[in-house]
Order: sequence, then structure tokens, then C-alpha cells
Amino acid sequence: MPSSFQTFLRRSTALLALLILGACAQLPQNVDRPVSTALASPATGTAMADLVQQRRQTDKARYESGFLLLGGPQAAYGSRLALIEGAQKTLDLQYYAIHADASTGRLLRGLRSAAERGVRVRVLLDDFHTTGRDALVLGLAFIPNIEMRLFNPLAGSRDSTFSRLLNSIDDASRIQQRMHNKLFLADNVLGVTGGRNLGDAYFGNATNGNFVDVDVLAAGPIVQDLSRSFDSYWNNERAYPVQSLVTREELQAMRDRARKADQELAEESASQQKGSDNAPPTAEQRARAWDEKPLDLRTATFVWAPAAMLADKPGKIPADSGPESAKAPGLVVSRPGDKAGTSPGAASLEAASDLAAGGDTVVEGLLQLIGQARADLLIISPYFVPGKDMLQAFSAARTRGVRIRVLTNSLASNDAPVAHVGYARHREELLAMGIELYELRSEQTSFGNVFGSSGGGSTGTSGESRAMLHSKVLVMDGRLLVVGSMNLDLRSQLQNTEIALLIRSNELSRAASEQIERGMRERSWHVELVDGSLLWRAPEGSGLKDTTTEPDASATLRLLLKLFGPLAPDQLL
Repeated sequence: MPSSFQTFLRRSTALLALLILGACAQLPQNVDRPVSTALASPATGTAMADLVQQRRQTDKARYESGFLLLGGPQAAYGSRLALIEGAQKTLDLQYYAIHADASTGRLLRGLRSAAERGVRVRVLLDDFHTTGRDALVLGLAFIPNIEMRLFNPLAGSRDSTFSRLLNSIDDASRIQQRMHNKLFLADNVLGVTGGRNLGDAYFGNATNGNFVDVDVLAAGPIVQDLSRSFDSYWNNERAYPVQSLVTREELQAMRDRARKADQELAEESASQQKGSDNAPPTAEQRARAWDEKPLDLRTATFVWAPAAMLADKPGKIPADSGPESAKAPGLVVSRPGDKAGTSPGAASLEAASDLAAGGDTVVEGLLQLIGQARADLLIISPYFVPGKDMLQAFSAARTRGVRIRVLTNSLASNDAPVAHVGYARHREELLAMGIELYELRSEQTSFGNVFGSSGGGSTGTSGESRAMLHSKVLVMDGRLLVVGSMNLDLRSQLQNTEIALLIRSNELSRAASEQIERGMRERSWHVELVDGSLLWRAPEGSGLKDTTTEPDASATLRLLLKLFGPLAPDQLL
């Protein structure tokens, strides 16, 4: 997973970049990018297509697309294994980060096996985290039947993130703009989207801390919309084939360095644990405890509902040259297109889609929706840095009497503490507005997930484990559920590209709301404004005391952010 330092560096580097002149390495020119697209006729011809059709008929579903919330790490991991093992023609992956660790290793071996049996595999990865050990995932590009491209790459050595930032320092604004979308699509008929990247920390297997996250497994025609978004990024001039950036020789040198580092670490660990009969299990050992269990798609309980996709256009990130070199935000909004389009649910979603289309980006589209909320808004946003537009939307909703509850990270649970500054500076204003704020408690006695165990149980991790919120969810008026890659912050609104699903379902909205509310009560600090001062109410049943300072955070961290936080503008957090 990205360390707190790496994330801090990414979010603050533009401030330093503006003070440094010059650049070294350059990106390659005249790169060959063969055009390819998703499976043209996904409704028939594969076992997955037949399975979806059978499930729909068995359920006597009114709608053509089905959904399963994946709140638990095991269900989230198992769903991806199931897609890998069940795919017969295509696998398309789009991610902000893929980390070279135990959990991802099992998935990547599965991709290799799929390619060997004739499945065409395309992997599109944002380039920011492809340094150090994580650069090893680029080896996928040299496997027959697997294509891999890097979006918005940085020039220079992959030995460290910092050296690459220095090489790209003359284009500081583009460094800040990242492809944040997450997609895992099989045969253009089943797919996973949501908040998770690929790595131990996203599947409950990291030793230092794990992300609390949520995805949704989608089936049916809505997946074709997700695939069209994937294709628009894959065939974009910002996407560079790995071979144009990394040679086989460079990759082998990375492998040699990683192998040497692993050997040194193993020797050091063996020395420390010598004579101990109670050595803790390694992440790889814990991953093996359950990662051989793909989700059984034949028994998975889908909720069939009308849905639409919101996706930023790749032009939100400027190209290096050519007609698209200027930043050109744009929002793609898929229409439900369901045969049951005359039903109240489909008609309601159609109206919501039309409304969201009024925004230029995914986040702005969601602000348009918030403008129509009638009674209740439940929001999970790990990084919550409301800009002027968001504050206006919240204020207008509160004026209409809409109850707004927001769950975000506490300072202690935030993997990017500097981002907490942008939230904290607006906290009193939000509370005065009547918005209810909850902050995730960082230390959980047994790590599960705030969103609940829909589709899967807890991770099985025992002891104290740091929990870090990473889910991105919105429930509006108990009937519209939004799950995606976006945060409600200026970075998602103005810089990163994002994707989200809008699902019009009372059943899914109710299930999500119940789990979010439970997480707020039992696993989060409730922040209140009492006599002009902040008060953190302890989670129910925690045995903790209320506090008037940022809970669980060290005095040193609080002081550092107080001193340096004001120097960073909201749009860079």
C-alpha cells in the first residue's frame, strides 16, 4: 500500500515543484498505440454471459443489470478471483495503484494463467506508484496475450518516486493530476468497481494498517458502459505501452534489486525471531488462508435495478501535445437504457442521470444530485475537503431541511494526514451548518469493515489493527446509491479522473444505510460543536472517553499539521 509518506509527498509535491527549475528525462515521442476495444457481443457466447442470463431469469428480474455490494475484504478479493477464473475472452483492469505484494501476486498469477488459456488481458495503470518494488508489476507487459499501458506517465528512473518527480518538475500541474478510476471487467458482462486499488492493505492483509473499503459487483448491460469508459482511456494518447517506457533489461534489474532486498529482509527477520515460538504470520501466510476461494457466482445474490454510470473523460488530464493538450474536463453519463424504463425506478434514475449530466466532472455531477435531495444524505468520503461549490450545495440542502451525515477519516486514521488539514479547516463551518460529522476510529480491536459484511465476512485479522477509511459512497433519500472511486474533495473534482455507479434501489440503499449508520455509531467518533469548541463523542460501547482534541493522534502530529497545514491550499490536498 502507499505509505503515509508517499501519499503526503504526492499531495504536497506541487508546492515544492514550483520552487525548482529544470527537467531531465523526457517521455518518448511517436508512440505506437494499437487501438483495441471491449468484446463486441457480450450478451452471448461465454459462460459468464449465460450465467448472468440464467440468474436474471431465475430471479424473474424486472431489470437487466444486477448488483452485489462487496463490503468485506474476502468478498472483494473473491469476486476478482472469480472473474479471472471465469473469463473466457477478455479481462480489462483499470487502476490507480497495483502493489507488488502477496495479495496482488495471487491475482497477477491468475491473469497470467488466463492469458495462457487464450484470454486477452489489458491492464491500464496510473503511473505514479510504479516505482521501487511496485514497478515489478510492469512485468505483466512482457507476457504473451497481456497488454499493459501506463496513464499519464512520469519520465525518469523508477528507483524512487522522488527522483521521478524531480525529472517532471517543469510540469508540476500534471504530476498532481492522476487517473483514479478502478475497474475489473470480465468478458464485458461482469465487473467490479468502487474504491479499492489492488494490494494487501485493500484486502485486509497488511501488517501495519488496512483500508476500510467497498466495491460493487455489476452484471449485465451496465458493464458495457464501464467497458466503453475503459476503452476511452486505453486508446487515449495519455496511455503509453509499458514497452515504450521500460525495457526488459531494466525490468530484470528491478527484479534483481527486489530479490536482494527480500533476502536481506528475510535474514533480518529470521535473526530477530530466532528462539521465538510465537513469530507473527507474514502477510503472505495470512493471504494464503483464504485467497484460494473465489466467490461462487452461481449462488451470489444479485439485486436487479436500473443503473447509470458517471465517468470523467480522460481529457480531464492534459495530453503532452496535439489537439487534446489543453485540459478539457467532460463527463460521460450513461443512460439506464433498460427495457423496464417506464417503471418508476427507471424513470427516477433517468431524471437523476439527466441532472448529473449538468456537471463537468463526476464530483460536479454528484453536486447536481445533492441539489435535489429531499430528506436525507449519507456520505462516506475518506478525504473530505469541501470547496466553494460543495459548501454551497450542502448549505442549500440544509436550508431545504435535508439531514446530512458525513463519515470521513479522523486524523489518526488518515493515511495522508496533510489531507486532514483541508477538512479540519472547514469542520466548524460544516457543524454550524447543521451537518453531522463522524470520524473513523483508527484502532479497531478486530479489523472488520465499517460498511458491513455484505457479500463477505471480516478479514480474520486479530489483535489491534489500524483502520483507514477508503470507501466512497453516497446514499440519497434512501433510494439512490452511489459507489465509486471519487472523494468529495477538490482533487477529485478538479484534477483526478473518477468513475461511479448510480444505482436506483431501495433495497441496496437500505442495506448500505444500515451498515453505514452502524459504523458511525460503533466505530466512529461523533464530532460536535459545544459552546463554540469541538468535542469528539466516543463510539458506542467502546469504553473510551469523550475528548476535546483529535483522538488517537500524537501531540507531535497535531503540532506539525497546525504549523505546516495552513501553507497548503485546499486544491492540492
